[in-house]
Amino acid sequence: MEKAVQITLIIVAGVLIFGFLAFATFSNIINPTQNTVTGQGTATVKAVPDLVGVYFSVETKASTSEEAASKNADIVEKLKNSLISKGLDKKEIQTLNFNVYPEYDWNSGTQKIKGYIASHQIRVELSTENSEKIGEVIDAGVSAGAGISYINFELSQELQNKYKSEALKLAAEDAKIKASSIAEGLGKKVGSLVSVSTSDFNYYPWRLYETSGVASAEDAKAATTNINPGEQEISASVTAIFKIR
Repeated sequence: MEKAVQITLIIVAGVLIFGFLAFATFSNIINPTQNTVTGQGTATVKAVPDLVGVYFSVETKASTSEEAASKNADIVEKLKNSLISKGLDKKEIQTLNFNVYPEYDWNSGTQKIKGYIASHQIRVELSTENSEKIGEVIDAGVSAGAGISYINFELSQELQNKYKSEALKLAAEDAKIKASSIAEGLGKKVGSLVSVSTSDFNYYPWRLYETSGVASAEDAKAATTNINPGEQEISASVTAIFKIR
């Protein structure tokens, strides 16, 4: 009888231990942040732009959409030919957007089409090594009948990838250092990585000039004269969660 009781107690104890372990495992699955530490890392790197982007807008009006588009195409073609004659490559002249839409007259109190507008946005790309050509590009655009929208210092895709990798790597290292310091202050150590997230790579072109109303070629050239592409700051942030032990 006593032997049967002992066997029963052993079975019950085993079931309880198994249940406790299963509960602990299940609890950890549904709540993976239990017994964890979070590190929020940031990093800033210096970047030197390698491109200058000159942005033009071409807007034409006519009584029909076909005529508006044709007038627009003539100006764009004139602009492209002028730039190519100055040594630019076709791939450095990019169409960003083209649209034809109706222009309405509301004076009669009703919606009445009075004509059509064709709008064309063009980006001309220069290497910063050839930034002395900005003036020639501006003159070519204005002479052809295009308007200046804005001028930026920019990073090529190759440099964006380079700086993105560098900034995110440094931010991740910062996140781990902070998590380790917190754990150490609590008498613990960081264990395996649970999860990681990032706000990615914060890069925006650096504006050299932007028109406010009617822009002239002289205004744009004056704003971009003797400006060198100095170092600019680019930031990234990473949040990492680690187990602690």
